[in-house]
Amino acid sequence: MENKKEMRTWLDNLGLDHPLVIAGPCSAETEEQVLKIAHELKDTDVNYFRAGIWKPRTRPGNFEGVGALGLKWLQKVKAETGMKTCTEVANRNHVELALEHDIDLLWIGARSTVSPFIMQEIADALKGTDKIVLVKNPVNPDLALWLGGIERLYTAGIKNLGAIHRGFSTYEKTKYRNIPEWQIAIEFQNKFPDLPLINDPSHITGKRDMIFDVSQTALDLNFDGLMIETHFDPDNAWSDAAQQVTPKTLIRIMDDLKIRKESDPEAAFNKELDNLRAQIDVVDNQIIELLGKRMKVADGIGGLKKQKNVAVLQSKRWNEILGKMVLHGDEKGLSEEFILRMFKAIHQESINHQEKVING
Repeated sequence: MENKKEMRTWLDNLGLDHPLVIAGPCSAETEEQVLKIAHELKDTDVNYFRAGIWKPRTRPGNFEGVGALGLKWLQKVKAETGMKTCTEVANRNHVELALEHDIDLLWIGARSTVSPFIMQEIADALKGTDKIVLVKNPVNPDLALWLGGIERLYTAGIKNLGAIHRGFSTYEKTKYRNIPEWQIAIEFQNKFPDLPLINDPSHITGKRDMIFDVSQTALDLNFDGLMIETHFDPDNAWSDAAQQVTPKTLIRIMDDLKIRKESDPEAAFNKELDNLRAQIDVVDNQIIELLGKRMKVADGIGGLKKQKNVAVLQSKRWNEILGKMVLHGDEKGLSEEFILRMFKAIHQESINHQEKVING
């Protein structure tokens, strides 16, 4: 994509003195619900009011949205509060209806981004418009697929583009609903620094009490804004109840978030330093997560050895691992001394885990 600077123009034109904020309910449920939330958000720093009209569900039978009727409710939101509106689209028909109802911003969900056919259909439907379109990352951690979807829109002449980082699905159970995989977002920024990038802490966490921490990490990593699901009665929301916050909580989150001051005489240095430190924090957290997984495997090995009455220490196997890691570390610019010290510590912790299982 050439002339990427054009993509940031729509964001720059907003003239914001704070990160972009998109907020509103996961799903538009009733006209009363939509308008009540909108009125509670109208005098805040929220820039776009969001509401899901068509809700792609993993399994049939769950609430799949009110459909086109909800677009009329969003029109009332704009008329009564002056707020700009946005919703998710997943096919040509959705796009055409959203354009008819003058929705200001459209986003494309993770399930749609995975399909080049869907992305091309949406791109064709949007051709010739100046709508703002944000593309969520695909369900799986595939940077090329994410960029490919955006490129299809750009090729169709859509210049007001941006991306939404909503985390990635995994079969493993973690504290997140969708693992952030921050390094993918960082690589995305490095490749396209002028493409606005929004973070969706609601879908990453799946839990409202984690939204602040993920939002702060995103801002520390120079994200341009946040999309946070907001409901006046989140516990009784018709979809994704656990990850929605009240308007009052959203306001508190926005007040408590730390945002860099561009007026600092050394702003450029501090911004770059903070960004690199945030990247270090992300990698450190990943190291801890991986070590935790490794020790769970060690627990399994300990259980197996206990069943077969096999000794914990297997010197031949350990020496093979150490030799491989020294060579691999050298390829990554890591000294032999460091690799030996690190893996000896990991090995000792693994032995401790196995002995605990065997003797427990």
